[in-house]
Amino acid sequence: MLSLAAALSGKQPPPRVATRADFLAADGDVIDSGLLLYFPAPHSFTGEEVLELQAHGGPVVMQMLLARCLDLGARLAEPGEFTRRAYLNGKLDLAQAEAVADLIDAQTSRAARSAMRSLHGEFSKEIHALLAQLTELRALVEASLDFPDEDIDFLEAADAFGRVERLQQRLANIFARARQGSLLRGGLHVVLTGQPNVGKSSLLNRLAGDELAIVAPMPGTTRDVVRGTLQVEGVPLHVIDTAGLRDSNDEVEKIGIARTWREIERADVVVLLVDARSGVGDAERAILARIPAHLACVTVHNKVDLVGRAAERHEEALGVAISLSAKYGDGIELLRQELLRIAGWQPTEDVFIARERHLRALSETREHITAARAQLPRLELFAEELRLAQAALGTITGEFSADDLLGEIFGRFCLGK
Repeated sequence: MLSLAAALSGKQPPPRVATRADFLAADGDVIDSGLLLYFPAPHSFTGEEVLELQAHGGPVVMQMLLARCLDLGARLAEPGEFTRRAYLNGKLDLAQAEAVADLIDAQTSRAARSAMRSLHGEFSKEIHALLAQLTELRALVEASLDFPDEDIDFLEAADAFGRVERLQQRLANIFARARQGSLLRGGLHVVLTGQPNVGKSSLLNRLAGDELAIVAPMPGTTRDVVRGTLQVEGVPLHVIDTAGLRDSNDEVEKIGIARTWREIERADVVVLLVDARSGVGDAERAILARIPAHLACVTVHNKVDLVGRAAERHEEALGVAISLSAKYGDGIELLRQELLRIAGWQPTEDVFIARERHLRALSETREHITAARAQLPRLELFAEELRLAQAALGTITGEFSADDLLGEIFGRFCLGK
């Protein structure tokens, strides 16, 4: 790195001090003036020797400077390479490394704060503490298996049941906080559906606070998917307006209806809009019959302003229903809060960002700990379930991670970082 600095600027920058320098082309002409920062190993983000250039910017100047660095033997970083090197050199664990990308991709301020907590190691500390409890309990079990003739009642002396119960309680707390963080990271995908002219586009515009979709009295105005993203209490809501569902001979409209059903299959929540003047009829029941059973569904009675009804949340035979007016905004907050309730959101500031693989690992850990408790007093089987729980938990921070998993994680990073 120092040789590259010398060739580029004619200077040998001191460690960890910003040094002003001219960045020189091969013929000695000045490309730009800026700062050189040299970080010797292991005192850098990656744990390796790092030279950082700070130039004035501008695409032409930056391209000239980049080309000069490549001519001097540097190469372009691969996606996620800096963070991967930091992980491999022990500067970050895997959960912290993923938090780097999550911080960059954060869509709300609350998501950014949660990602920063994970980057600073709060999530990892909880996982390591749980691993330590598992390790201690495994050590006691293994000692009991190694010395079976000892006159010791292991289950009573080691408080095996109490230890397992405390593990389960701590794991439940971590899972709840991680699930909240997962919501902050990925958000909730909400699909608006229903017959034509029930106000889907008006509702999207009202939720988003902008004119994203065309609103017109003619049926079939929306023929393609229209998306909008908003945030409620820091949770991103990805709201999708779709073509009205009806029988149609129009080829373009039929394509839009087919896309509606594809979006419904990928949704987290389906909002079925009906006209408050007519309510739920055979057409709406037919739509509900086709919606996958695992999807949460909210029925929205729109246009209550036309029938003199108040906005409200109520229970129907088909489930939760919200009466509102998309035109005037009455009841919109009821719908927002209902979507958060379905998502399981609990307002708190101590969540850490989490990914789907973290939730799967925590779920697998919980299953093995539950199975371990069921195996008592058969200590050999108890010990094996604890080992499997520890292995599942270790995948979160990278204690047990296959190379193909690392490639999948870091391959999704932005270029370089």
